[in-house]
Amino acid sequence: MADETMVEAPATTVDAESAATSVTDVVMNEGEEKIKLDKAVRQIEFYFADSNLPYDKFMWTLHAKDAEHWIPLNVVTSFKRMREYAHLLAKIPDALRASELLEVDEAGKQVRRRTEPKEPVGQFERSIYAKGFGSEDENPKLQSRLEDFFQFYGNTNEVRMRRDEAKKFKHSVFVEFTEMSGVEAFLNADPKPTWEGKDLVIMSKEDYCQMKVKEKGLTGKAAQFRKDLITRRKFDAFKNMRNEKNTNDIAKEVEKKDIYLEYLGAKLLVTPDSKGVGTVKEEEIPFVKGATLKFEGDFDNVSFNAVKQPIRDLFEGQTPFIRYQRGDHHGLVGFSKALTDEDIAKVKDGFKKLEDKDLTWSIIGEEEEKTFQIERAQSAARSVLRCSEEGGPIRGRGRGGARGGGRVRGRGRGGRGGRGGHGRRENDRKDAGGEDAGPEKAGEKRKRAVEPDGGPDVGVRGVGAPPAIQSAKKIKTDDGGAAPAS
Repeated sequence: MADETMVEAPATTVDAESAATSVTDVVMNEGEEKIKLDKAVRQIEFYFADSNLPYDKFMWTLHAKDAEHWIPLNVVTSFKRMREYAHLLAKIPDALRASELLEVDEAGKQVRRRTEPKEPVGQFERSIYAKGFGSEDENPKLQSRLEDFFQFYGNTNEVRMRRDEAKKFKHSVFVEFTEMSGVEAFLNADPKPTWEGKDLVIMSKEDYCQMKVKEKGLTGKAAQFRKDLITRRKFDAFKNMRNEKNTNDIAKEVEKKDIYLEYLGAKLLVTPDSKGVGTVKEEEIPFVKGATLKFEGDFDNVSFNAVKQPIRDLFEGQTPFIRYQRGDHHGLVGFSKALTDEDIAKVKDGFKKLEDKDLTWSIIGEEEEKTFQIERAQSAARSVLRCSEEGGPIRGRGRGGARGGGRVRGRGRGGRGGRGGHGRRENDRKDAGGEDAGPEKAGEKRKRAVEPDGGPDVGVRGVGAPPAIQSAKKIKTDDGGAAPAS
């Protein structure tokens, strides 16, 4: 039995020693594991930090893709910097639950920020430049070593290894500290920071930019451009959101902005009809009696321009609205106000003949004038809406006081022309034997030539309102009658 006892005792002693050794190993492993998990959590927090998330296009896309901003945790843990923690993947969700920045869903499958991202302030001022680090090829964990190195001076948001176009490490870094105290501690360290026993070139990011500007001999805008080139991010979610907001605000402003036509003293709302053609409500179109003159004569086959130019010259380039179709012996001229005796005399004396044929000027009947003024208003509405869709704000007012149309200079729907615009091209076609027709209908080929307060052939032509007309008086007609001005 003694022998048996002696045999069993060593066995018991060995088991106790083994157990003691095993417990020590477990404690050491748990401590290392905790350190590793803390690093893994800090790395994931970095991906979601204000200093990275809005400037990382891939991460921001994932963040914006989900309405609740959840990102699959297995995507984040698949990043290159997370590979060293692959053996801890099962424990990372629980470790993240203690994070003040991040939260994990109940299943431990998704992660997101606890707060909305905020645009960092003072990033540039809190950043430094340092050069003199070893080769990345000789030290594959250089990024981690650099982070630990700068963490000694203060908490960092980012340690960015600078690379050339071939992605090769340039032996220099930009480091953004969380607080200015980290910048001051690093730049004012005594002794100065070294790497593997060698001195480093260190300075603030601002000083680095100024150094590069001086090296290039740049000044003014070129210097600022160089600085922006060094500091700007390839992707900036905050900048993109601001641009998108401005674009949307402009679009909403344009969308909600009504288009009005100032016509014969009234402000008319222009709206598209079922075919998208600009129109105004007929019952809102004002009637101004005695604002139209009719010309007649024995002239034959006269071009529209032959009629327009003398009237244009008479009113110093500001042409009233003219309706005339080639082959007729008459036409109408519409003004913005009722005509006085002096106005009528000015026209009669200034435009007596058309191609050596005498002209007769007269006031037309009330019903005919009402129809003509409605035609003028609808024509102007078409032009205003078309111009608004084509070119944005009109420069000044078109004929007839059109406001809110397109930015048009001598343009109609048929292309560009001189100050006479498309109407001149229309006349050219008529001179070549083109067909003339009556009032234009939506969708039909335009065959008439009318003038600037919105004629279908001209869009909005020229700048400025129709010729100014003096205060109205009673109007004498050629047949001796009188029509009261309104």
